[in-house]
Amino acid sequence: MKNPKSQQLTIYNTLTGQKERFEPLNPPYVGMYVCGPTVYNDVHLGNCRTFISFDVVFRYLQHLGYKVRYVRNITDAGHLENDADEGEDKIAKKARLEQLEPMEVVQRYTVGFHRIMERFNVLPPSIEPTATGHIVEQIQLIRKILDKGLAYEVNGSIYFDVKKYMESEPYGELSGRNVDELIAGTRELEGQSEKRSPLDFALWKKASPTHIMRWESPWGEGFPGWHLECSAMSTKYLGEQFDIHGGGMDLKFPHHECEIAQCKAANNKKPVRYWMHANMLTLNGKRMSKSTGNTLLPQEIFSGQNAFLSKPYSSAVVRFFILQAHYRSPLDISDEALQASEKGFRRLMEAKETLSHLKAGTVSDWDVQSAMARVYEAMNDDFNTPVAIAELFEIVRYINLMKAGEQHLCEKDLTELKDFFHRMVEDVLGLKDEQRSMLDTARLDAVIQVLIDMRQKARQDRNYALADQIRDQLLKAGIQLKDTKEGTTYTLL
Repeated sequence: MKNPKSQQLTIYNTLTGQKERFEPLNPPYVGMYVCGPTVYNDVHLGNCRTFISFDVVFRYLQHLGYKVRYVRNITDAGHLENDADEGEDKIAKKARLEQLEPMEVVQRYTVGFHRIMERFNVLPPSIEPTATGHIVEQIQLIRKILDKGLAYEVNGSIYFDVKKYMESEPYGELSGRNVDELIAGTRELEGQSEKRSPLDFALWKKASPTHIMRWESPWGEGFPGWHLECSAMSTKYLGEQFDIHGGGMDLKFPHHECEIAQCKAANNKKPVRYWMHANMLTLNGKRMSKSTGNTLLPQEIFSGQNAFLSKPYSSAVVRFFILQAHYRSPLDISDEALQASEKGFRRLMEAKETLSHLKAGTVSDWDVQSAMARVYEAMNDDFNTPVAIAELFEIVRYINLMKAGEQHLCEKDLTELKDFFHRMVEDVLGLKDEQRSMLDTARLDAVIQVLIDMRQKARQDRNYALADQIRDQLLKAGIQLKDTKEGTTYTLL
C-alpha cells in the first residue's frame, strides 16, 4: 500500500481560514498544545468532544511516525467568572460555597477529569502542567512584555496595552474581529476604568483582601491572568514557536487572540503555525455550557440517569458518535443519534472480530489497497473522521462478503488488512469493544482466583515452595499478589 505519509496531511488553519500542508518546524518532532479544563466542576460532554477530537489528532500524528510532545494544561487559578478581568475566580468561588480549600476543589475535579478521559480512552498528554505550578514563568513573561513597553501597571495590576501593540502588530486576526466594533461593543464593568482601553486585558491582577488564591510578585500579592497561563506553559515546554495549538471554538476570542498578542509582544514571533478549533456540541440545539446549566455529564449518559435519553450508552458508543462528525462541524446530541451510533459501533466491532478469524485465499479478488488508501486520504484531509469511518464501513461490507465466501484475499493482502484495520480502529480512532474488555477482565479474575486458591492450598499443606513459585511466576507476568487479613488480592503492574 502507498505510504500514508506520502499523501500529504493538510490541516485547516483558523489563522488563515484555509487548509494548509502540514510542515512541522523540526520534523519528525511535533509540538502540540491544547487548552485543558478549568477544574472547578465536572467536565461536561461538550468539553469532552474537544479532548476526544485532539486525542485523534495526537494518535494519528503518532501513527504517521511523528514524535509528538502533547501538552494539555490544567487551569487551577486565574479563570474569572465572566472570562474577562472582573468577577470571582471560578475555583475560589466553588471553594467558598463548599467551604473547602481551593486545592481540594482542584484535586477533586482533576481526578474526576482524568477518570472521564480514561473512560473515553483518551490518551494522557506528554505533559500536563498546572497554572499554579508555573507562577514564576508567568511573572517572567510579564517582565518581558513590560520591558517592551507593551504593558502597564495600575494599582498592583498589570494590563496588556492593546492599542500600543497595534502600532506594529494586528489584533483580532485569529477571530476576524473588528477592533473598532469590539471597543464599541465592550460593556463597562466595575473596575474597568483603571484600564487605558476596554480591550486591554489583565496579565496580573491585584488580589482583593477577600481573594483566596494569591501569590507574591514584584507588583504585590495577586494572581495571573487566565490568558497568560497558557502562553507561559506552552512556551516553557514547546518553545517560542511550535506547530499546533488547539482548543474549543469558544476560545478563539478572547483567549487565543490574547495568547498570540502576549507571545508576539514577548518574543517577536508568531507562537503557533497551525491553530485548530473544535466546534460545539449542542444539546436541544443550544451550546453546552456550565454557566447556563444546559449540560449533559458523561456519567449521566453512562448511567442513563438524565432527562434527555431513553437508555444508558457506553463511553465507546459516545466516542464513536462524536467521531462521526468532523471536529470543525457542530454536532447535536440526541437519543436517536446515539441509538444509530450504537448500531454502527456494534457492526464495526463485529467486523473486527470476524476479520481476525478469516482465512486467506489463493488470490485477491477485490482491491483492498485502494480501500485502505481511501481511509488515509480522509484522515489526511484535516482529520476527516466521518469520511474515514464511512470508508471503513465499505471495508466492513467486504469483510462480511469474505465471511460468506463471496470475496477472497491472498495471504499478503489479508495480513495487511488485519493490521491496518486494528491500527486504524483501535490505535487511531481509539475505539475499543467495552463488552469484550469486560469479558476479558472477568476471565482474568477467574483464572487468577484459581491460582490464588491453589497457592492457599499449598500453604495449608506447608508446601511453601509451590506457594512461592505461584507468587513469583505471577509477578514475572506482571501480576502482584498481596496478602491481607481479608484475603489475597492482585494488582496488574
